[in-house]
Amino acid sequence: MDTVQPKNNGLATHTLRGEITRVVYENDEGDFSIVRLADAQGVEHTVVGNFSGAFEGQSLEVTGRFENHKEFGVQLRAEHFRFLLPGTREGIIRYLSSGMIEGIGPKNAENIVNHFGDKTLEILDHYSARLKEVPGIGKKRAAQISEAWKAQSSRREIFIFLQGLGISSLYCQKLYKEYGDKAAEIVKSNPFRLADEIEGIGFLMADNIASSLGIAKIDLQRLAAGTLYTLNQLTIAGHCCYPVKDFVAKCAETLRVEQETAAKGLEEAEMRGFIRIEKDMAYPVSLYRAETELPRYIYGLGSCREHSGLKTVKVPPLKNLRLSEEQTLAVERAGRYPLNIITGGPGVGKTTVIHEIVRRALAAKLKVYQAAPTGRAAKRMSEAANFPAKTIHRMLKWEPAERKFAYNAEHKLPCDVLIVDEISMLDLPLALCLFRAVNFGTSVILVGDADQLPSVGPGKVLDSFLKSGMFAVTKLTKIFRQGAGSRIISNAHRVNHGELPEKIGNTDTLSDFYWIEQDDPDKVLELIVRLQTERIPKRFGFDPVRDIQVLTPMNRGNCGTHSINDCLQHILNSGHKPQFKVGDRIFKAGDRVMQISNNYDKNIFNGDMGRIGNIDHEEKIFSVFYGGSQVVNYEFTEVDQLTLAYAVTIHKSQGSEFPAVIMPMLNQHYMMLQRNLLYTGITRAQKLLILIGGAKAVAMAVRNTRLEPRYSLLRQRLVAIRKGKKFNVL
Repeated sequence: MDTVQPKNNGLATHTLRGEITRVVYENDEGDFSIVRLADAQGVEHTVVGNFSGAFEGQSLEVTGRFENHKEFGVQLRAEHFRFLLPGTREGIIRYLSSGMIEGIGPKNAENIVNHFGDKTLEILDHYSARLKEVPGIGKKRAAQISEAWKAQSSRREIFIFLQGLGISSLYCQKLYKEYGDKAAEIVKSNPFRLADEIEGIGFLMADNIASSLGIAKIDLQRLAAGTLYTLNQLTIAGHCCYPVKDFVAKCAETLRVEQETAAKGLEEAEMRGFIRIEKDMAYPVSLYRAETELPRYIYGLGSCREHSGLKTVKVPPLKNLRLSEEQTLAVERAGRYPLNIITGGPGVGKTTVIHEIVRRALAAKLKVYQAAPTGRAAKRMSEAANFPAKTIHRMLKWEPAERKFAYNAEHKLPCDVLIVDEISMLDLPLALCLFRAVNFGTSVILVGDADQLPSVGPGKVLDSFLKSGMFAVTKLTKIFRQGAGSRIISNAHRVNHGELPEKIGNTDTLSDFYWIEQDDPDKVLELIVRLQTERIPKRFGFDPVRDIQVLTPMNRGNCGTHSINDCLQHILNSGHKPQFKVGDRIFKAGDRVMQISNNYDKNIFNGDMGRIGNIDHEEKIFSVFYGGSQVVNYEFTEVDQLTLAYAVTIHKSQGSEFPAVIMPMLNQHYMMLQRNLLYTGITRAQKLLILIGGAKAVAMAVRNTRLEPRYSLLRQRLVAIRKGKKFNVL
C-alpha cells in the first residue's frame, strides 16, 4: 500500500486503502465528498472526490494525486475508487451505526457486533435470521434489518461494479434509479443502450464503458451505435440527412476505425433499422418519415378549392389604418389561397397584416387560431393582434399518458383560419406535428423573416416552403414601425443589405442603437457587466434582470454565455440565497434560467425562460416560474435541462424580443460571424440595442453571407408531389 506523501507537486499517482473515520462533507447531490481515511498504520488522510455513499467505518480504496490546498492543506484528490466492507470491529460498529441500515442505531450496532464478533458481516449476509438472538432485537426488527441490509448490499455491489467501469456516482444513481437491481446486468449486456435511455449519457460515454467491458472497436453493436450517434450529431447541426460518402468518413472519425470498417457499421445500422438510405443520403428513421410524410399534408391543404379563407369578408377599415399595396395584397391573398407565406424584415408591417386578417376572419364568424414556436413570440403575437395566441406545442396539447399530441392526423384542430408567426424557427419534426393536425379546408397563413437564422432543430422548412411553389408568397419591404426614426430597424436593414451599421454621432442624444467599438474580450466583459448593472438602468430606466438581455454568438470564451452568466449571476443575484450545486454549476433562488430541451411531461419547451423560485434541499427539488401562473417543479438531477439565462446565444434567442439587448461581436467569435447572425441579434431588441465589437469583427459578419449547407430533400419532395413526379412521399 502506497501512503507516501508527495514530493513532486502531486504529479505522481498514489493509492490509499483504509477505513473512513469521518465524512467531513457530502454535497446535496451526493456526487462530491470529503472524508478522513485511516490507513493500516493509523495515519489519517483527507480524500476529496466525486463519489457518494461514503459512511463511517466503510473501507475505501482510492487512487489519485496529492495536492496542497492553500486552506485545507495536503489532500488526495480521487480519480478512481471503490468501496469495501470494513475489516475491524470498530469499523463494523461505525459502519452499521452510520444510519445507512434502517433499524440499526449506535446501541444496536454495538450489541450486534458484541454478539457475533468478526463474523457479523457474514451473519448479515447469510444468516440474518439469527439477529433475533441479539438482546433488544426481536423477530420483527430482525426482519426489518435483514431486508435493509440486503437492499443496501445489492446497491453497494452494483455501484462498485459500475464505478469500476469509470461511471461517476451521479450516473450510477441515475442508472440505479432507472434499472434498479438489473443495472449491472443491463450495462454488461448492451452499454450502448444507455445513450438512448439515460439523460446525459451519450455514445462517447457509453463507448468508454464498453471499452472497460472489453468490447472491441470492430464489434458490430458498437459500429451501429456509433453510426447512429454520428448521424444524430449531424441533425443537431441542422441536417435532416447527409451524403453517404461523406457520412462514412465522419463515422470512421468518430469510431476511430478505417472507412471500410465504418461502411460495415453503416450497413449494420441500416439492417437494425436505425437509419434509412435514399438517393445516396443517410437519414435518421424519424426524420426520413417526417420528410416523406409532410409533403402529403401540404399538398392536400394546397389542393383544396374550397377553403375557409374564401369566406372572409371585407369590413369597414379601421380609423387611421392605411395599408400599403404590399399589405393589401397580403391580406387579399389570405382570402384567395389556402396556403400563404407573408415574409419581411423588422418594421415592415407584418403584425398589421395579421391584425387585419384576424379582424376580417372574425367578422365572417370564422374560428381563428394563432400560434408561434416560443412562449415569448406567442405572447407578443397576442398583444400585437389583440387576440389570443399559444405556442404550437400548447395549441396541439401534449398528452403525457399517451405520449402524443391530442391534435393529430386523426383529431384535427377545430379552426377555420390558422396563423403561425416566427416560422423561421419551424424545424422539420415540429412542422410535421403541426400540419398533421390541420384539417383540409383550413386557411393557413405563415408569417416570418426569411433572412433570420434557420431553425435550431433539423431542416430548412421555411426555405423549402418558399421554393416549393405550394404557397402564395408575399414579401413586405416598406418600413413602418416607429416611422423611420428607429435606428434598430434601419441598422437591421442596413446589415441585411450588406452595409455596416451606422454609429450615433452625438452620444448625449438618447438613441435606441449604439455601437461601442472594442475588441479586447476582457474589456468587453467588464463593459457588459457595467452596462447591465449600472449604465443602462441609470440612463434608460430598464430593470437589469427583467428587461436587459445579453446575446452572444457562442457559449465559450471570455465573452461567451458561460463566462458572462457567471459574472452577472455573481452581481445581479448575490447574497445568501437558497442555492444548490451540480458539478461546477451553482443555481440560486431568483436566477434567470432557460429550458434547453423539450419536456412534454412538464409542458415546458426549448427556449422557455423563467426564474428559479423555491429550493427544497430535503426533497431535492426546485421550482421555476415561467410567467403567468405556470410553475414547474424539477428534481436536482434534472437541472441539466436548464441553463442560466442572463446571457444566451443569438441562436437560442430566436422568436423572442427583449426591451434592451447587449450584443458582443468580437474577433474571438470568428467561427460564427455571419450576416444572418448579426441581423437576427439586432432584430431581437425592442427599445435599445448596444452592439459591442471592433469594426473588423462586425465587418466580417456583414460580409459573410456564406451559409453552411443544411442537407434536406424536403423542397425536392414538395416540388415532385406538386408536379406529379415520382419521388418517395408517403
